[in-house]
Amino acid sequence: MILRAQPYRYWYGCAMTAGVKYRDLVREIALGEYGFITTKQAVAAGVPAVELRKLAARGALVNVAYGIYRVPDAPGSPFDQFAEALLRAGEGAYLRGDSVLALFGLADVNPRKIRVVAPKRTRAKMPAFMEVGGPPLGEAPNLTRYEGLLAMRVADAILDCRDQIERARLLQAARDARKEGLVTRVEYAKLQRELRKAPASPAERSAS
Repeated sequence: MILRAQPYRYWYGCAMTAGVKYRDLVREIALGEYGFITTKQAVAAGVPAVELRKLAARGALVNVAYGIYRVPDAPGSPFDQFAEALLRAGEGAYLRGDSVLALFGLADVNPRKIRVVAPKRTRAKMPAFMEVGGPPLGEAPNLTRYEGLLAMRVADAILDCRDQIERARLLQAARDARKEGLVTRVEYAKLQRELRKAPASPAERSAS
C-alpha cells in the first residue's frame, strides 16, 4: 500500500509545487504592471493559459476582460485605469491628448474618459471610463512611455488638445511642462509658435 501511494504523492507534490510557482511568477509579473497580466505575457513567461484560469477560479486572479487578469490585492495607484485602458485597447495602443496631460496634472484637465488610440480596430465592448479611436490625422505623433504607459509625447498631446482646451491653458501647460522637463527646448519653441497662431476660442474672444 505504501509503495502504491508514493507515485501519487510524488505527482501531487509536483503539481502543488508547479501551481505555487505559477502563482508566484504571475504575481511577480503583474505587480510590475499595475497589477495586470495578459495571457500573452504569461505564456511568454512559461505559464500555460489554463493556469491563469485556474488561478482565477481560486480567487488568486480576477478576470478583467478577455485575456486580461489582475491580482486582486495589488497596491492601487493613480495610473491603474490608464494601464487597464491600454490593455483593453490592444497591442500598440497609446494615450492621447488630455489623457496624457492628466498624467501630470497639466492644463487643469480632468477628462471624463481616458482617450486611447488603437492602431488595430477592435470590436470588443469597452467600459464607460474609456474612449478608443483611430490614429489622429496628419503627421504621426512621437510616442514614449510615461510611468511605463505608452503615450504621445507631452508636446504632441498639448497640440492635440487645441480644439478642446483654451489656448491660455495650453500655453501655461507648455510652460509647466518645460519647467518639469517634460518637453525639450526645441519642442517648447514649437509649442509657442503653434499655439500662438491658433485661433482664439469663443470664450477667449468674449473675454477680450
